[in-house]
Amino acid sequence: MQSCESNGAFEGFSRRDFVALSVAGSLASLSGQAYATPTVVETDVTIKTPDGMADAAFFHPKGGSHPGVLIWTDVFGLRPAMREMGRRLAAQGYAVLVPNPYYRKAKAPVFETASGFDFDDKAAWAKLQPLRESVTAPGATERDAVAYVAFLDAQPQVDKSKKIGTQGYCMGGPLVMRTAAAVPDRIGAGASFHGGGLVTEKPNSPHLLAPQIKARMLFGIASSDDQKQPNAKDALKKTFADAKNPASVEVYPALHGWCVSDMPLEKGAPIYNKAEAERAWVALLGLYKAALA
Repeated sequence: MQSCESNGAFEGFSRRDFVALSVAGSLASLSGQAYATPTVVETDVTIKTPDGMADAAFFHPKGGSHPGVLIWTDVFGLRPAMREMGRRLAAQGYAVLVPNPYYRKAKAPVFETASGFDFDDKAAWAKLQPLRESVTAPGATERDAVAYVAFLDAQPQVDKSKKIGTQGYCMGGPLVMRTAAAVPDRIGAGASFHGGGLVTEKPNSPHLLAPQIKARMLFGIASSDDQKQPNAKDALKKTFADAKNPASVEVYPALHGWCVSDMPLEKGAPIYNKAEAERAWVALLGLYKAALA
C-alpha cells in the first residue's frame, strides 16, 4: 500500500484490519488465476419506498447467503458501468443492491454512459440538477436507505447475522453517510470515493452526522478535490475521532471520478485511473473483510 498524501490513511484501524486488507489485496491480485470466481446472479428488482417504486439491480453469488452491500451511484446513475461494479463485488462474496437514485423522475438508465457528458455544457448540467435534487432533498436519502436495507434483509441471499456495507461515488459519498446515520444498527461499513460535499458550512453538512454513525468509515479523496478544499480531510478525521469512531481518510493522486470506468475526458485528460481505482478497490475489500465479518 502506498503512503497516503494526507498522512491519515487507515488511521484508527487495528492490526487485524491491516491483515484483512492485505488478505483482500492478495486475493484480488490472484483473481482469475489461482481462484475461480463464483457464478453471479443478476436480477432487476423493484423496491417499494415511501416515495414510490424504485428500480434497482441485485447481484449475488449463485449459492448461500452473504453480507449485504448497498451501492450509491455517482451523478450519472444506474448504468452498465455501475452494474459491472455490482457484479464484480458480488463475485467477491457479497449480495449487492444498486438502486436507480433517480427513480422519482425516471427509470434507469437515465444515462447509458457517462463518457459522452460535456462538463462545459450548461444544458447538460441543467438536466442533471432536478435529478440530483430528487435524491438529495431533505429526508429523501434517509427514506430510501431504510427501504433498501429492509429489501436486503428480506432476501434469502443476504446473511442477516452480518452487518451491511455501503459505498458511494461522487454524489453517492454523502448518501453513504446519510445511510449509515439513518440505519446505524445495520450499517457496519461505509466507503466514499471522490465524494462531493462531504464537508460544508451548512448545518446539515454530512460530516456532522459522525456521532450518529456506528459504521467503520473509509474516505478516498481525489487530489483535485483536496486542492479545492484542503481542510475537508482534516474536518472528517477530527469529527469522526471526536465521535470515538476514527475514520480512514486518504487522498489519492487522481482526479474527481477516478474510480468509475466510463467517466468522460475532462479538458482532454482521462478521469478514470485504473491503477488508483484498483488500489481503492483493494481498500474497500479490506474494509468489508474487517467490518462485515
